[in-house]
Amino acid sequence: MAITLREQLLRKKPIVFQQQHHQGEELARNLSTFQLMMFGVGATVGTGIFFVLGEAVPKAGPAVLISFLIAGIAAGLSALCYAELASAIPVSGSTYSYAYHALGEFVAVIIAGCVLLEYGVSTGAVAVGWSSYFNELLHETIGWQLPEALSVSPIPVPVEGADGLITYPATGGLINLPAVVLVMLCMLLLIRGASESATVNAIMVLIKLGVLVLFTVIGFSAFNADHFANFFAYGVGGISAAAGTIFFSFIGLDAVATAGEEVKNPQKALPRAIIGALAIVSGIYIAVAAAGLAAKPVEFFEQTQGEAGLALILKEVTGNQIWSTVLAAGAVISIFSVTLVTLYGQTRILFAVGRDGMIPKKFLEVNPKTMTPTYNTIVVSIAVALIGGFVPADYLWDTVSIGTLMAFSVVAIGIIVLRRTHPDLERPFKVPGYPVVPILTVLVCLYIMWGLAAITWVIFLTWIAIVLIYYFSYGRTHATLNHYTTEEEIAEPSGRRRRDDDE
Repeated sequence: MAITLREQLLRKKPIVFQQQHHQGEELARNLSTFQLMMFGVGATVGTGIFFVLGEAVPKAGPAVLISFLIAGIAAGLSALCYAELASAIPVSGSTYSYAYHALGEFVAVIIAGCVLLEYGVSTGAVAVGWSSYFNELLHETIGWQLPEALSVSPIPVPVEGADGLITYPATGGLINLPAVVLVMLCMLLLIRGASESATVNAIMVLIKLGVLVLFTVIGFSAFNADHFANFFAYGVGGISAAAGTIFFSFIGLDAVATAGEEVKNPQKALPRAIIGALAIVSGIYIAVAAAGLAAKPVEFFEQTQGEAGLALILKEVTGNQIWSTVLAAGAVISIFSVTLVTLYGQTRILFAVGRDGMIPKKFLEVNPKTMTPTYNTIVVSIAVALIGGFVPADYLWDTVSIGTLMAFSVVAIGIIVLRRTHPDLERPFKVPGYPVVPILTVLVCLYIMWGLAAITWVIFLTWIAIVLIYYFSYGRTHATLNHYTTEEEIAEPSGRRRRDDDE
């Protein structure tokens, strides 16, 4: 029986879990809680600290600490919501899958656009930032670095002159080659296997945390209270704008949820990993931001936008090249993990969309030897490499934030809807303080979105329009819900029948 367009847009995917193995369409379930937690930390710590200070401090001044706190509170509230949904619906696809089950196909398509924007752009942005640290490391170790033609995007960025006029000076670049190479290396590792990628990521995360603790200690050794004078000089608008820029770095929480089909005992592991990652991330973010401001005034961050700012701070504070070289090396190694995990998240979102039939089934194919979606990973990596190679980071940061904020808001709304529509759904973890926490999550996310620049909204809405055009021209007619005959065809692996695999 044919259904109307309205019915199709509002229909929800039934919450059904597989009772049998689907050959070629399932991923290997071999990640532990610790590896998953390191995925979250790996995707988060690095993006916000190693180079976003240069973007956020000029917007909020010393009050950027409040911006970090606001972003952290929003992420904390969202983490609790993610933990409940991840424990109840432990599948690939994260926010997209939750939206499909709770809010319907139309909302799910929009959220798929949000998270694909979130992961694709963030991976490109991080790769661009990694490039500056890579060049800094080359300069400090061998006294040579890549020429501008091979390390800078050819697309100019706006510069405001002393007269207030905006100009677009030539960059002198042809391609950001290090960013492209980084994405390709991550692609090869992901094709090799999720477990191998998780092990490499965990090692990189431990290096990253050690380097940032080192920076914090040295930064506070040069503490200058004057750097915190006129704390609120940039106003509430500046704090909100900086929080929006910072917020993209909390994408790591969503990255944990994308691994729902590859973790052992997902109903317990997912909530633990999400909350544990948030605790580690929030603490290290605020500590490093405070140490950076303790050592250098706001003007320093305005002058080092897009550069390896933390390494320069160590160099100037200690007067010794060794410590800044150590930090640059740590950044080069550890930011690799951010790119690795966000690229991973992008492929798993597409994997889930492919299972639902709204993109070609080719994206659902799993290599029988490595148990990874090889074709999916290659296509995503090429697209992200083009972003990193040719688009400046200035155009990328806030665009990631708006996708993340939309995703976090939908997760919170999904909690409320599923509590009403599926009250008997098994929930190993429940949001404390319901319904206050989900409502607060939405309000805080809306507040941060209010501070984003108009151009960010233009880019975001344009992208969503493209996604909807694709959906109405292809996805709507190919959706699996149009033609399934048994629930097993739309069922998803949950891992519930393998609880004895707990770590």
